[in-house]
Amino acid sequence: MVPERDDLLSYPRPSVAADVVLLTVADGELKVVLRRRDEGRHAGEWMLPGTMLRERERLGDAVLRCLETRMHVRGRSPRQLHVFDDPDRDDRGWVLTVTHLDVVPLAELELALEHGHGQLRAVDQVHGLPFSHDEIIGWGVRMVRWEYGQTPDPWCLLDDEFTMTQLRQVHDAVAGAPHQKDTFRRAMEPQLEALDIRAMPPGGSGLGRPARVYRRRPDGYHPVLIMA
Repeated sequence: MVPERDDLLSYPRPSVAADVVLLTVADGELKVVLRRRDEGRHAGEWMLPGTMLRERERLGDAVLRCLETRMHVRGRSPRQLHVFDDPDRDDRGWVLTVTHLDVVPLAELELALEHGHGQLRAVDQVHGLPFSHDEIIGWGVRMVRWEYGQTPDPWCLLDDEFTMTQLRQVHDAVAGAPHQKDTFRRAMEPQLEALDIRAMPPGGSGLGRPARVYRRRPDGYHPVLIMA
């Protein structure tokens, strides 16, 4: 049996990165935010926003620093997703990454997109990114799609009040496929509170039946279910 050593410098140490999967819905599709690298051997390539962990820095702080300084995204609380530790994932050396996930309303990404710091790419069209970022995005997409199969808009892409059609459209975009209307309603309605107000059809023409308005149940109730 090899005795454990207290001298940490005697162990090999990888560098640690923090990468962020930022997802949003735009043009009826689930899209990921990519950032163009501006220096180093991968300059000019598109990849996930990320940063190297600084000495004595917490991972969550590194993620928030990255989002603010590189993407102009503030006030978010990304969730830790997974650790990717393939020793060959980074051609610069041994770098493991602790990835984080957030799903952001499109309006909160305006600064990042306007100033050229980022671009949106449909998640089903992500191929050939460096640093195993294709795989990382795949993890985030599978997680978010699973969650949207359980709960009405769990990441709050919609406002607090919405119609069933608006809710289904968001879920269709996240899933990448349309839901059957009646099946979707039966799955989601028990988790919603119907309000005593109606929304007029888009365009304000007065044609069509006003739609019932819902909000998420304040008690947070949701059954365990997986939508087909």
